[in-house]
Amino acid sequence: MNFRLRGHREEPEINFIPLIDVLLVILIFLMVTTTYSRFSELQINLPTAEASKPPERIDQIDVAVDSKGTYSINKHVLPGATRDTLVQELKRAAGAAKDPVIVISADAEASHQSVVRVMEAAQSAGYGKITFTIQQGK
Repeated sequence: MNFRLRGHREEPEINFIPLIDVLLVILIFLMVTTTYSRFSELQINLPTAEASKPPERIDQIDVAVDSKGTYSINKHVLPGATRDTLVQELKRAAGAAKDPVIVISADAEASHQSVVRVMEAAQSAGYGKITFTIQQGK
């Protein structure tokens, strides 16, 4: 004999809304307290190239920058050169060439600003092809 009433039995339900709220709070807490690596803290070892030297181009302008910030365009030294002086010398060195390739050979101890100044001068002169020389790997 079954004395239980055959009434409607409620199924237990689990409410996920509080669980989602707690997970979102934890996620926000982790996002706020996480520290990110700074770009300046990266240690970078530049690769060396084993490629052969590219051939000389006819429309090439060689710009050298030494460790003291002295510029040389096609082996013509420019003492105390400013950006405007570099623009004029690049245009003079280009001659009739429409868009020459500017090859920058900078000393390893040259300041970054010295190299950027050459790049700005090339852009002001209307030249968009810039490349850098590297030291051959051993």
